[in-house]
Amino acid sequence: MTVRERLRAMVAVDSVSSRPNRPMLELLVQQLDGLGGRIEFHACGPDKTNLLYYLGPDGPPRLALVGHSDTVPYDAQWAEALCLTEREGRAYGRGSADTKGGLAAIIEALHRVDPKGWQHPMVFVATADEEIGCLGAKRMLADGVVHPTHAVIAEPTSLVPIRGHKGYCADEVRVRGREAHSAYPHLGRSAILDAGRLLVGLESVADGLQADVDPSFDPPWTTLNVGTIQGGKARNVIAGECVFPVEWRPIPGQSLDLVHERLQACVERSGVQAELTEVRRDPGVLTALDAPIVQWLSEVTGHAAETVAFGTELPYLTGLGAESCVIGPGDIREAHRTGEFVPLDELEAAVEIYRRTILRFCQ
Repeated sequence: MTVRERLRAMVAVDSVSSRPNRPMLELLVQQLDGLGGRIEFHACGPDKTNLLYYLGPDGPPRLALVGHSDTVPYDAQWAEALCLTEREGRAYGRGSADTKGGLAAIIEALHRVDPKGWQHPMVFVATADEEIGCLGAKRMLADGVVHPTHAVIAEPTSLVPIRGHKGYCADEVRVRGREAHSAYPHLGRSAILDAGRLLVGLESVADGLQADVDPSFDPPWTTLNVGTIQGGKARNVIAGECVFPVEWRPIPGQSLDLVHERLQACVERSGVQAELTEVRRDPGVLTALDAPIVQWLSEVTGHAAETVAFGTELPYLTGLGAESCVIGPGDIREAHRTGEFVPLDELEAAVEIYRRTILRFCQ
């Protein structure tokens, strides 16, 4: 098979996160056939499994090549979603960039190396449920199933090495008011107006976050956002409840609860009745510029390592002890949308990058 044929077969499998990921893993195992490696399955939830494929001599892997097996949902009207379509140097389909293109390139690279005589083993990892919170990678970290020395994560970066990104955290804020007829507002208390008081306080929290900077990122401070707000029953009813999420993207090394604590202080100062519920806490991470994996990928690609705003499984591979970097074909800005594609030249180039990386760290 060619790398394009591998990708075509992967795109044909509907691997949206809401589905069991075993069919996708079975396809990957088929494509790994004949390499002589050792397969392990790591259960990480109902109908969800991580795949680990070891190649080379026995012992802890010196290198991990990692990609996730799930995709985001797709528009039912998008005819190319599960039928890879090539035109004008691009391959269109759900997951073509995020991250089946990377998976196809890794497997093709494995078929282009000979593990005989390697000094160090490696492992190929296909994780579950990255798109809904890196759940498979988090379970790997919790269970300590593998401890590679170096790791490469195949997210779409346009083949630019990415050595770090901010974290992702979120709370749900539920403001309690008291319902009443809108003609008698003194009999109630508007949860929506109280939420507005908290939102004004959040502006001050966001401004205060700019005091702590990491120049590796753009913008260099922790950012904060309120993306939606819901409340009330009708325009002539004093709203009894209002709910909104607060998300923040902390710079590496900063407390993941910093915004939570400052928001709680806003609640206490305001006298508003509100409950904060933790939704998510994903850390940021920054691999050192002089880490061997970063230096190598910069050398082999000719691109200096950068940082990005979006999250990956990088913190969890780092947590398992690996000096880690992200690199893969495709552009994250083309992912998660109808018309997702991967450039075919990047797909082919990724095979060579992964192949050379395997030889660099395993021979």
